Amino acid sequence: MSLNGRWNYIIDPYQMGYLDYRQEPYDQRKSGNGGFFDNITKVEKSKIVEYNFDYEPSLKVPGDWNSQSEKLEFYEGTLWYRREFQLSPENDKRYFLHFGAVNYEAHVYLNGKKLGTHKGGFTPFQYEVTDHLNSGNNFVVVMVNNTRKKDEIPTVNTDWWNYGGITRDVILIETPKTFIRDYKVQLAKNDRQLIKGFIQMEGVAAIEPVVLEIPELKIKNRFNTNESGRVEFEIPVKNVRYWSPEDPKLYQVEISSSLDDVSDKIGLRTIRTEGKNIFLNNKSMFLKGISMHDENPLIGGRLRSEGDMRMMLNWAKELGCNYVRLAHYTHNETMLRLADEMGLMVWSEVPVYWTISWTKEETFQNAENQLAVGIERDKNRASVIIWSVGNETPVTEPRNVFMGNLIKKARSLDNTRLIAAALEVEREGYTVTVEDPLGELIDLASFNEYGGWYWSEPKELPKYNFVIQYNKPVIISEFGGGALAGFHADDDTVWSEEFQELLYKNQIEMLEKIDGLRGMTPWILVDFKSPRRQHPVYQNFWNRKGLISETGQKKKAFFVLQKYYKEKSMN
Repeated sequence: MSLNGRWNYIIDPYQMGYLDYRQEPYDQRKSGNGGFFDNITKVEKSKIVEYNFDYEPSLKVPGDWNSQSEKLEFYEGTLWYRREFQLSPENDKRYFLHFGAVNYEAHVYLNGKKLGTHKGGFTPFQYEVTDHLNSGNNFVVVMVNNTRKKDEIPTVNTDWWNYGGITRDVILIETPKTFIRDYKVQLAKNDRQLIKGFIQMEGVAAIEPVVLEIPELKIKNRFNTNESGRVEFEIPVKNVRYWSPEDPKLYQVEISSSLDDVSDKIGLRTIRTEGKNIFLNNKSMFLKGISMHDENPLIGGRLRSEGDMRMMLNWAKELGCNYVRLAHYTHNETMLRLADEMGLMVWSEVPVYWTISWTKEETFQNAENQLAVGIERDKNRASVIIWSVGNETPVTEPRNVFMGNLIKKARSLDNTRLIAAALEVEREGYTVTVEDPLGELIDLASFNEYGGWYWSEPKELPKYNFVIQYNKPVIISEFGGGALAGFHADDDTVWSEEFQELLYKNQIEMLEKIDGLRGMTPWILVDFKSPRRQHPVYQNFWNRKGLISETGQKKKAFFVLQKYYKEKSMN
């Protein structure tokens, strides 16, 4: 049951609905009375209640609050959501309340009882609610707080809008008592003739028979789980159409037990590196990419629907891309499924961004959890070829330990994909050096550089050379510069389309000299909102590095990169 739609909301900057005047949480009282989560709407005339959801305005879910109300555009703090629904629970079923993402900290209540707390603005979470549902009227209340904090992931300093709210789908899921909880169906590491994976049942009391079927490949295998409900399998395959940007073939996969069945569309492919090359299905690839935020520029808010996401990916395809970097956090699951369908390889990232509290154990646990949940959710998506553990993190010993442990975690969860991070560069004269201890641990020489914008000038770029310390494929994870769409001047004038156009031309000339250059994701597909970008004429709280404006207008640099990618296709 979808719980998307209109939710009533209360703005609560002092957390009056959560804390009493002594700053003690209402939900820790024995009675529990006093909090907004009680959803009191009918009151005796002698009682004081200082809220009523019934008379409050509403917000669309999924959706951020900043783009839906002018008075909430810059709001960071606490906001309460409420949604009422009708249900007749069945005795032989189990029920789970699932959230695609809530930014940032969510306290979730069902019928006045607290289900739990979740931190992390971009990863899914759920609670079993079988024993908390009423037959008939039910209500969900969620307290959301998007206040930036130093020890969180991401930290207080970012270069994107801190969109608060319930930003992805909310679903009440009904399952049998025993159900298929999880599965993985992918090709084994570097083996195009072997499917390797697992099926995990939930609620089993003994060995459970399960069936895996891929009709088009004439596969129908029967297994018995162990007593924990798990079975791991290897299945030889032949005559496979391997997933690729040119042929994004997806196979219908059916998994069934006596009580439950799950279907998915899954692509089969391998990805590996060898020396300075990247091989998809044993074919050398150049990754023609672009970076993207989870933001619809036309509304200035989070992507809310499949239509929003298709628009963004279609722009990437029009640019000539076979690859996108989904920065700087876990994007919507629908975006990954569309990338599968449309034939776009994906760099997936967690928001370990700039300067994190490297020595705080709880900060690392948060980052590790976001990484693990993202890998768990998208492990069956053929489009995902890279897990990135962070962006532009400054080199220190505590950072090296933190990031090194994230890399180990990613490899322990998935040995079939590449591991990366967006590193930084050092400059001396006309020499740009890539030398970072993380470079030894990851699979790509991947780094950001902003020649022509934050250092040097576009006309100087062809003079630069790169010294890269690793015998690995080189991926430029970011380069670029800003331009206000429609502002034209000579190519020496910052913010003009001509300046950005020259920057792209000379960046390409500079980068083409790099031995082992195997791809790039310039920054960025579309202008996006950022509180850091305040110039009233050229920015107005928009980062203008997009190749497309917030109104959908393509800038001159768009066509420079499009031409380059087209020529790359012909080589």
